[in-house]
Amino acid sequence: MPRPPTVSFVSLGCPKNLVDSEKMLGLLAEAGCGIVGDGGAGDVVVINTCGFLSSSRDEALGVIREAAEQKRSGEVKKVVVAGCLVQRDGQRLVEEVPEIDALVGVNNRADIVRAVVGEGRKGAKKKTGDKRDIFLGEYHAASWTEGNKSDRSRLRLTPSHYAYLRMSEGCNQKCTFCTIPSIRGPMHCKSVDEIMAESRELIADGAVEINLIGQDTTSYGADIGYEPGLSGLLRTMNTLDGVQWIRLMYAYPSDFTDEMIDAIAECEKIVKYIDMPLQHINDRVLRSMYRRVTRKETETLLEKLRKRIPGVAIRTTFIAGFPGETETEFEELRAFVAEFGFDAMGCFPYSDEEGTPAHKMKGHLPSEVIQSRVEAIMLAQQEVAFKRAAALRGQELRVMIDGFGRDGVYPARHQGQAPDVDSVTYVEGGEYDPGAMVMVRCTGHREYDLLARPVGNSLPILQ
Repeated sequence: MPRPPTVSFVSLGCPKNLVDSEKMLGLLAEAGCGIVGDGGAGDVVVINTCGFLSSSRDEALGVIREAAEQKRSGEVKKVVVAGCLVQRDGQRLVEEVPEIDALVGVNNRADIVRAVVGEGRKGAKKKTGDKRDIFLGEYHAASWTEGNKSDRSRLRLTPSHYAYLRMSEGCNQKCTFCTIPSIRGPMHCKSVDEIMAESRELIADGAVEINLIGQDTTSYGADIGYEPGLSGLLRTMNTLDGVQWIRLMYAYPSDFTDEMIDAIAECEKIVKYIDMPLQHINDRVLRSMYRRVTRKETETLLEKLRKRIPGVAIRTTFIAGFPGETETEFEELRAFVAEFGFDAMGCFPYSDEEGTPAHKMKGHLPSEVIQSRVEAIMLAQQEVAFKRAAALRGQELRVMIDGFGRDGVYPARHQGQAPDVDSVTYVEGGEYDPGAMVMVRCTGHREYDLLARPVGNSLPILQ
């Protein structure tokens, strides 16, 4: 039998896409494929793409073209493209880059081995005379079995001490700017038993922080008849042994209930941190986005969160330059950012995506206007963030060490800092391994990042 090929893997996009990459790597490793790290060239290069925004598609196409050049020069033998861009653009990709050998859509993740090895091609779609393998199907509820849901047996790309756990796939929200439902399908959730089993596997693999992700985490359980919903899941996960932090990402504001707030407040392992993309604050723009929430309802929810979850950190994202957004509506958003004081915030320029309702709306703004509004929002948040960082000077914080130190300085995060998207805390002094929990005192800040030193002796907190 010929040896399985070696594979170099490029993962693009969000943490949800990262989980797909880790699962595909696990499947390839189980099939005997050698995984080449550190950017080395393998027999096959696999690129798991993001297709959410035009900028992410441009990035993916750039990487695909680099792989095509490697194939032309003989550095690699085969190019396989997977993920959201495949699901969205399908065979148009091979028309742009004819060197592509196989396509694998988001609903055909398990076919990655056949796409890479090139054997057992049953199920692949082909044109007459075309040697390419195309594994591209739509989501069907009947095929969403426990086996297909599972993200267990992954080959993780995150550091060993933290991991992402996808609790659901797809989305039932109908935001007019978003392509996710057309790419990932309607919302379909994992069972509580599956989530707990995956959690235990991640903990056994060294994870002490689990970050819960999904396109809409607050609607968890709706499609599987799980009445306790997100609050029930959080309370169940709070019983897990061996985990320090469980963090909630991608919450949807219109579906955030009092029971969810109580669960976050009362469960000691649930981090007092909420990532809740708001997208805008002006009522007319929110209606145009079909966000199903008003400014008043948003402010009431934010007030509840801060009042009933002491010390909660709230992260959000906004979109600037949505079609028809007036200068007055934008100024309302900028003022809101300056006044509310989010713990962390990101702002995206509106991206005109073909196939979305927003694409057909009137009043699309010039790119230079959109970009100037993004910069104004980020400057407003920068002032907030620097004031918040300065106010932490002298306070004690419990942090998780995130990496090995350099010159005695260790990257770390407190509960209000999520991996990859937020600022970090630099701890000077002591010797630690990644994943260690340490009490520190904040000594200052360098722009968004905090500076700290250990409190008392430098021993990590016993877990």
